Parts: sequence; structure tokens; C-alpha cells
Amino acid sequence: MTTTPASTATAAATHDDSYKWIALSNTTLGMLIATINSSIVLIALPDIFRGIHLNPLLPENTSYLLWMMMGFLVVTAVLVVSFGRLGDMFGRARMYNLGFLIFTISSIFLAITWFDGSPAAIWLIFWRVVQGVGGAFLMANSSAILADAFPAHQRGLALGINGVAAIAGSFLGLLVGGILAPIHWHLIFLVSVPFGIVGTVWAYLKLRDTGVRTRAKMDWWGNATFAVGLVAVLVGITYGIQPYGDHAMGWTSPSVLTCLIGGTLVLAVFVMIETRVESPLFNLSLFANRSFTFGNVANLMASIGRGGLQFILIIWLQGIWLPQHGYNFEQTPLWSAIYMVPMTIGFLLVAPVSGALSDRLGTKWFTTIGMLITAGTFAALIAMPVDFSYPAFAAVLALNGIGMGLFSSPNRAEVINSLPVDARGSGSGMMTTFQNAAMVLSIGVFFSLMISGLSAHLPDTMNAGLTAHGVPADQAAEVASLPAVAVLFAAFLGYNPVKELLGDHLSSVPPADQHALTGLDFFPHLISDPFADGLSAAFTFAIVCCIVGAIASVFTSPNRTAPTGPAVAPDPTGEPQAGAASPHVSVGENLAAVAAESSGESPSELIDYSGSRRP
Repeated sequence: MTTTPASTATAAATHDDSYKWIALSNTTLGMLIATINSSIVLIALPDIFRGIHLNPLLPENTSYLLWMMMGFLVVTAVLVVSFGRLGDMFGRARMYNLGFLIFTISSIFLAITWFDGSPAAIWLIFWRVVQGVGGAFLMANSSAILADAFPAHQRGLALGINGVAAIAGSFLGLLVGGILAPIHWHLIFLVSVPFGIVGTVWAYLKLRDTGVRTRAKMDWWGNATFAVGLVAVLVGITYGIQPYGDHAMGWTSPSVLTCLIGGTLVLAVFVMIETRVESPLFNLSLFANRSFTFGNVANLMASIGRGGLQFILIIWLQGIWLPQHGYNFEQTPLWSAIYMVPMTIGFLLVAPVSGALSDRLGTKWFTTIGMLITAGTFAALIAMPVDFSYPAFAAVLALNGIGMGLFSSPNRAEVINSLPVDARGSGSGMMTTFQNAAMVLSIGVFFSLMISGLSAHLPDTMNAGLTAHGVPADQAAEVASLPAVAVLFAAFLGYNPVKELLGDHLSSVPPADQHALTGLDFFPHLISDPFADGLSAAFTFAIVCCIVGAIASVFTSPNRTAPTGPAVAPDPTGEPQAGAASPHVSVGENLAAVAAESSGESPSELIDYSGSRRP
């Protein structure tokens, strides 16, 4: 394996002020568009399924619902490391530009869906998967492009802004989806097209490779085992939240267990392969770096906590709080997005500032304090009544956004700055894989905890409520015995849950009771106490994740740079000997010096490629 500068790069390119801002603006646009599309569908699902005339609550259609929600996340989680490695090998700007092109083409095909029913659902899921492929190229290479373009003393700011776009996009997607979907569901995909075209052309004309390109063979066995293993685990998690037989969830299903156990075994084989190949997909030696290891652990824990939070807040607002305050169920998707805006505002205000300050003050205490604040907000949400006062709720959401803002930018800078210059693409991809896989895991865990909490009390509560409003006892018992996940999905989709669950049984109920059952008060009051049990369990789990994330953040290195050369006794003059690693020199500078000895190039030129300042 040889490491050489990209053919188009020059020593001055890395420090070209105009180029680095072009790189930042384009990659920020790419991350924003990719992450907006990762969440835009969540709020738009009711309008999508109504638009294609498909009822997602029917048992035969549940898989369409799950894959519409999770397909994008699963694909990006599986592919992002491979695409980061491709960026290291063939040029990060080139792979990033390819991602923009794939993303734009898939958005066009999603927007022109013209048929109905199951074929339309399959079409949408297929192109969402392709869109995820484009998103994986964007996510895997954006941080590496910025690390190449910016000097070390500005890298935290650049990565912070890029990270803000990545996480803010997941919040903004809810709002954009809530606004556009009621107008026409095609718009949620069409809105990405002009931005995708501009970003693709702009990236093609302006972005260039300024980093170190690693020429190596593709690790095909590693790619295959990683993809098969991770897909199996994530598919198992996806289907684990579906009912199985008489069970409320599918964790005991043979197919789910096969996916989870088999996927884990394949991933174990993947780890064995990675220790034996010349150019591994996962550079496991990076985990010897304390900042990389503990920074990724902290990021994983934060992603698990944040991922499930969005889903629970949507269910809480759409299924309970908004109807209790006079909003029709059909209106709740838009208004739930609006009422969650304080979280986005808190994040947007703090994340760029924390990224810039961490360049000067270090990252450790920003990330640690951010995780502890976030844990405190989960505790506050548990203590809050289900029918809360909105100003208090908004304050907690804003504080949650502040906590995540304090954490996210410094954490990303900590991890990326700890990487050798020729591993930024694959290392960034590894980080994004952990983050995206954690989102899928989070959804599985949070839904499971919510369903467990609901299953304990909801059947008896629902049975009593239905019979009290004229539903025959046998019909009430039948509806009350339905899996709790059906209630959660109905609330999540902004449907009238009781109307959907009763179906044809509703016609046998007196008109006055029909009105009461399908009104805005019955279901929210019915589900409030069982929901509180599930919410407490889910948010307690989130608190544990945040505390683990805070502890992991404490164990990151006190400095963002570390010596990489061999230990050499100091020269009597007090100056480091040739080949010694100065404790004041960055990782990239030491690697550049080593590479220069073998390539015959000037160490100063390679130092520029690393993105570090010249002495």
C-alpha cells in the first residue's frame, strides 16, 4: 500500500482561503439535504400512504411502513464505511460528487411516482434505498474533505458547522415534511431536486482533492461480511418491533433471532478478516487511539438517545397532547413539527459556538457537560405530566438542543482530529456508521420499551373505555387485544387511532358514542397513563446512554494531537532527533514526515496536505 498526494493537489491548496469556504459551503449543503431526507418522510408518512391509497396499519402492509421509515437509515449505516474507504482510495471529492448525483437522480424518481397501492410502496422503498446510497457517499466524505481543506486550528469550526447541518437536518426534515406533505406528498421529494442539481454541478466544478490518497486493493471479503452482518442485525431490529403470534413484539420470532444471532456471528467473522487483510475496510488499529475510541463510544450513546427521542415526541404530541388541545388528528403531523422547533433552535444556537470554542479550549468538557445536560432533560421529561404546560415543555426541548449542541461539534472534531491524514475518509465513515446504526437501534429499543409499557396496562384500560361507550363486550375485547404497536403506529401517523382500530365495529355503536369514541378527548385520556409508563422506561434508558456518553467523553485525550513516531532519546542540545515525534506536533505532521522519508517529497508539502499549520 502506498500513500501519495492527490494528483490535482498543491501544497497551497489546503490553505487556500477561498477553496476551504467553498468546500465548507458545498459539503454543508450536501449534509443538510441528506439528513433532511432521512427524517422528512417521518412526518409525511400519512400523506404518502393516503396518496398511494394504501392502509399501512393492515398487517400485510406493516413491512412497507417499516421500510419507508428505516430503509434510508439502514442503507447509509451499511455503506458509509465502504464509501469512505473508496474516498481514501480514489478521491474524496470525486466520491462525494458521485453521491450528489445519485441522490439527485433518486429524488427525481421518487417525486414522479405515478401509480398506487403495493407497487407504489415498493417503488418508493427502492428509490429511498438508492437515495440512501447517495446519502452514504455524501456522509462518508464530507468530513474528510473539510479536514483536508482546513488547517488544524480552524478544523473544529468547520466540522462543527458541518455537524450542525447534519443534526439540524434531521430536525428541519420534520418541519419541511409537515409543511409540504399536506400540500402534495410529491413535494417532499421534489424539494431536494433543485438543491441536488446545484450541489452536483457546484461540486463537480469547484471541489478538488487536497488530501492524501491511499492506493490499495478493495477489501471485498470485508465489505461483503460487514454488509451482510450489519444488514441482518438491522433487519432483525426492524422486524423485532412487529407482533409475532400472540406476542406483542417479534423478538422471539425464529426469523428475527436468526437475523440477530447470524448477523452478529458474521460481524465477528468480519472482525477476524480485518485483522488479516492488507487494506482493511475497518482500520481496527485506529481504536488504539483513545480519542477515536471513546469519542465514538460517546457518539454512539448520544445517537441512541437522540434517535428515539424524535419518535417518542412525535407520538406524544400527535397521539395525546395536540388532540387534547383541540387539534384534529389530521393536523397533528404539521403541528408536532412546529412544537418541536425549540429543540432545533437550541441546537443551532449552541453547536457552531461550541465547535469554535473547542478549537481553543479543547473538546472534553464541552462534550461531557453537553451529555450531562441532555441526561437532565430526559429526567425532566419523565417528571413532566403527559398533559404538560407547553412553555415548560419548550424550555426542556430547548435545553435538550443546547446539550446536544455542546456535545456534537466538539465530539466530531475530537474524533476527526485524532485520525491519520490517510484514514480520514474511512474513519469518518466508521463514525457515521456507528451514528446511523445507533439510530436504527434506538428506534428498536425505544419502540420496544414503549410497547412493553403500553402492553402492561393498555388492554384493560381500552377494554373498559370501549365497553363504557357502547361497544359490545366481544368486539371491545377483540380490539383491546390488538398489539400495542398498532396503537403506536396509528398515533405516530396522525390517524384517528380509535377509528382505525374499531373499523367496521364502529357502525354498531350508537351515534352519540361514535362521536365520543372518535373525538379528540377519548383516545388521549385513554392512553395517557399507559403511555406514561412506557415513556418513563424509554427515557430512563436514554438517561443511562447519556451518562455513559459523558463518562466516555471524560476519557478522551486531553489534547487533540499526539505523537506517532518512535520514542527516541532527546539530543543533548534539547532538540528532537531526526525521526522523533515532537509532543507539540500534530498527528498529521508526524505522518507527513514519515511519508516524506519514503516518498522523497518535502515534509512541509505533506504537512500542508494533512491540514496542519506550518511551524
